[in-house]
Amino acid sequence: MYLSSVHSFIQHHNYPSFQPKAIFFDMDGVLYDSMKFHASAWVSAMSDIKIPFTQHEAYMNEGRTGQSTIDGAFQLHLGRNASDEEKNKIYKLKTRYFEQMGQTQKMPFAHELLTKVQSQHLTIFVVTGSGQITLIDNLESSFPGFFHKERLVTAFDVTQGKPHPEPYLQALKKSGLQPWEVMVIENAPLGVESAVAAGLFTIAVNTGPLDPQVLKDSGAHLVFNGGIKELYENWDSINSIKL
Repeated sequence: MYLSSVHSFIQHHNYPSFQPKAIFFDMDGVLYDSMKFHASAWVSAMSDIKIPFTQHEAYMNEGRTGQSTIDGAFQLHLGRNASDEEKNKIYKLKTRYFEQMGQTQKMPFAHELLTKVQSQHLTIFVVTGSGQITLIDNLESSFPGFFHKERLVTAFDVTQGKPHPEPYLQALKKSGLQPWEVMVIENAPLGVESAVAAGLFTIAVNTGPLDPQVLKDSGAHLVFNGGIKELYENWDSINSIKL
């Protein structure tokens, strides 16, 4: 199954080979079990300004920059984009609610997967739509020895967030690698769309409440409904594929 997915990927893009040298990790919902907190924080912040917003919408919008998420809700319910003042107010509310929820836990088996990836001499990047300073600053303390600031792409580094390919294209540029030398690990439909649009082999791990078909429909080349644990258990089979 894995081999056929890689063959299809190479043929679709007419790439000369498949030789992964780096893994691009999303952060929320992949490294951290944080999306439930983000979703609740978004619902509370939007409720404060009388904009209807559900947890399902939060998961479907996962990966967007905060400004894009707010504009989407305003367009849906008010027919316009939010002003800068409104965006700042809502995002401050969202951040406050998020930080009141306590310490975010690492996703089960994320550390084990990172350890395996590093032992195989694969370079590790993080590509996130998050602007939550607390999470970004905590990467090194949560996962010591795995991450470097020059290998991070965050909401502060792009003008167009996921599902636009810019975040992953930025990471690809930073890596100095070719598209066929990278694999992406994502959990969000918009993140999958972003990575696929950048021409990268994309593995989706379903760590939230969404139907896994949503991730398949977003273009993921492989989908693991058992989350990071299932990916970890199958990692050696995937990484052994070199074409």
